[in-house]
Amino acid sequence: MDRRGFIAGGALAGSVALATPALAQAALPEIRWRCASSFPKSLDTIYGAGEHVAKRVAALTDGKFQIRVFAAGELVPGLAVADAVQGGTVECAHTASYYFVGKDPTFAFDGAVPFGMNMRQTSAWLNAGGGRELLKDFFAGYNIVSLPAGNTGAQMGGWFRREIKTVQDLNGLKMRIGGFAGNVLQKLGVVPQQIAGGDIYPSLEKGTIDAAEWVGPYDDEKLGFQRVAPFYYYPGWWEGALNLSFYVGKSKWDELPQQYKDALESACRDSTIETMAKYDVQNPQALRRLVAAGTQLRPFPREVMQACYKAAFELYDETAAKNENFRKVYEPWKAFRDSQFQWFRVAESTFDNFVYFMHAQEQQQRR
Repeated sequence: MDRRGFIAGGALAGSVALATPALAQAALPEIRWRCASSFPKSLDTIYGAGEHVAKRVAALTDGKFQIRVFAAGELVPGLAVADAVQGGTVECAHTASYYFVGKDPTFAFDGAVPFGMNMRQTSAWLNAGGGRELLKDFFAGYNIVSLPAGNTGAQMGGWFRREIKTVQDLNGLKMRIGGFAGNVLQKLGVVPQQIAGGDIYPSLEKGTIDAAEWVGPYDDEKLGFQRVAPFYYYPGWWEGALNLSFYVGKSKWDELPQQYKDALESACRDSTIETMAKYDVQNPQALRRLVAAGTQLRPFPREVMQACYKAAFELYDETAAKNENFRKVYEPWKAFRDSQFQWFRVAESTFDNFVYFMHAQEQQQRR
């Protein structure tokens, strides 16, 4: 064989191989989508999770796949984004699925379930424990593809105009609370209110509601709740971790080239890490500012927590008995939760509780 011919032929083959991805890239279409967010722009972390997705998608596709994010109310109201995606008004949305439990309580599993799992456990269930596969079948009924895209971690229990000392103090309480938790508290006499983030402050200020929960210290401080309610309770047992979701209309998802689907999936995963990291940095600083300014920090009494826990799992059993969608997700979700709790009690919880205890002792000794 002619060695020079072999080398030349190899070089030519190499140049063709290198050119093929470039030609494929050039053949990819330019796509422009609108994303309706459920959140106001002022909440830069939770709203910013959607913007982060858009920026990463553009970067991963050389700007050919562009998503423009619109704040709640700019295109549709914050609590109407699921309808907008389902009806094709917008191509996609960034939201919290538990806003739509009025349609079907099964939506809660894509967002947060009272006394459910923490952020790591939720991520494990969604990404490696079969959760997304179960939810994919559920969302197909709404012509929506839902991708995990952000997480807040454990949230606070909210702002109250008066103290909560016993279960009886919940009776008749008008509280803004999102998701399935409202149904749980309703069993204990609370009157739940579903109010979008931007409308909570005036409702609390006017006394239209007696209490409100949102996310945690960083976002709550931005919305100014400390100015209209003195008592700040913890933990938000209804949101041990809130998974945020990026909704895409099923027909629009199917039209995407595989490279764009991969870019969107990657961007959503990245947004989950980014959002959680930001909250973990911002929340401790914000809580210190709130307490220094006079906020009265309170734990929910154990009696109240236990009553809520009992009410929550009674509600799950009642709902599973009459809602097949809910039962199909709840049973494997609960089995996964049981397994995770057994493991986390062995290593994670033991480690956390010990180092937190030692740190508290050190802090006391320094005083």
